[in-house]
Amino acid sequence: MFDFLDSGQYDVLGAFWVTVQLTLYSAAGSLIWGTVLAGMRVSPVPLLRGFGTAYVHLVRNTPLTVLILGCSLGLYQTLGINLGGDTSKETGFRLAVLGLIAYTGTFVCEALRSGINTVPVGQAEAARALGLSFFQVLRLIVLPQAFRAVVAPLTNVLIALTKNTTVAATIGVAEAALLMKEMIENEADALFAVFGVFALGFVLLTLPTGLLLGWVSKRVAVKR
Repeated sequence: MFDFLDSGQYDVLGAFWVTVQLTLYSAAGSLIWGTVLAGMRVSPVPLLRGFGTAYVHLVRNTPLTVLILGCSLGLYQTLGINLGGDTSKETGFRLAVLGLIAYTGTFVCEALRSGINTVPVGQAEAARALGLSFFQVLRLIVLPQAFRAVVAPLTNVLIALTKNTTVAATIGVAEAALLMKEMIENEADALFAVFGVFALGFVLLTLPTGLLLGWVSKRVAVKR
């Protein structure tokens, strides 16, 4: 039943490694971009608040497939922006990471904003009374507590991101979903075996992540 794994025709581990790379790069970028967006959404500057709110509502409600295709068709094929990629393969990978960051950053933002709301207002007011600026209060007082409060929601965002990397197959990124599609076409007699292999692969990627970060969430939770 699993003879296709021994044929050497399919690089299953290589495809999942691309998935892992997509996840790691996109997670790092989404955390940074989501934090910036969260700062905008709670900023006292109306222009920043308006931009953050509009961006989150617009991008979060746009299908991820549309964003990924927009990066490929709009940035690369129309405007010629290749993000420094030397080949179409590298360019496709980087465009997929950009689309995933743009999309996932909105969910990171909302998770962080909920964490910011758990920080007592009195702490921020006390910090402002000591002469700290808004950004100093956010960086030194509010965000450290907010991150500790939202480890569990961010874990869910990371797991969703891992599964969302399959959308990168729409622009030809050679990750697990693209290989699965190829194997389904070529190994029709082993359809359930192919599904089983890739389902198990994603479980092995997401389950340890959930268990580990769930433990971290309990360890760093703010006691109030």
